[in-house]
Amino acid sequence: MAQHNELGKKGEQLAVDFLLKNGYNILERNYRFDKAEVDIIARQNDTLAVIEVKTRSSTDFGNPQDFVKPKQIQRLVKAVDEYVNVNSLDIEVRFDIIAIVREGKSFNIEHLENAFYHF
Repeated sequence: MAQHNELGKKGEQLAVDFLLKNGYNILERNYRFDKAEVDIIARQNDTLAVIEVKTRSSTDFGNPQDFVKPKQIQRLVKAVDEYVNVNSLDIEVRFDIIAIVREGKSFNIEHLENAFYHF
């Protein structure tokens, strides 16, 4: 597996661990619909948190969260709309980004709640 794929998988696991530690219930990982893949769908109280995980080995080319593009957001919204409908959920939906940057042997994790809005 390519090194960046391994870093991405490591980042997703760190994000799941972080969310669990902060009281989230993980409902789905790598949920796919159409051309979208939602990294994590989690629930905290009465909120469905849709989480895009971005992991980078450095910030030399920008912050991880800067790599979530409008087309990706559009696909995520469509996938989550499908998820909510299929599961007959009546719940508030929030889109978050967990940005992870490797710093030596450790990782810096930043949870950006309401990172973008859906229309």
